[in-house]
Amino acid sequence: MVIAKCNVVGAAEDPNYRQSVRCGRHEMLADERPARGGADAGPMPFEYLLSGLGACTSITLRMYAERKGWNIGAVAVSLSLRQAKEGARSIERRVTLSAALSAEQQEKLSEVCEKTPVTLAVKSGLGIRTTLTAEGSAPPTPR
Repeated sequence: MVIAKCNVVGAAEDPNYRQSVRCGRHEMLADERPARGGADAGPMPFEYLLSGLGACTSITLRMYAERKGWNIGAVAVSLSLRQAKEGARSIERRVTLSAALSAEQQEKLSEVCEKTPVTLAVKSGLGIRTTLTAEGSAPPTPR
């Protein structure tokens, strides 16, 4: 079962790294910052990863709160990708809810944050299977 599907195309004539991203009926751009050779025409790929995680966090919290009948107010999620000197990367996620909640509600919602679908996918280290095709070329020899 396919859960999500996107297509990304970088034009051969584009001198920078701008990419056209299409997910369903939604069209977006991705790029790198000028310091990395891009034109800053859209978010960097890691920013899309963070935005997906943040959106999933916010949506999941709202769904959970609605099922419980809790008013959590507005949900704001701020994310940062950090890289330690030794190379390890980590994500810092800060969730702010505009409504006053009990300590028990806050604890439960913190647990929910750690179980969102995108959180679990990122933490598990999704498997990736890549197939590369060069149009007009002979297919690679099977191994």
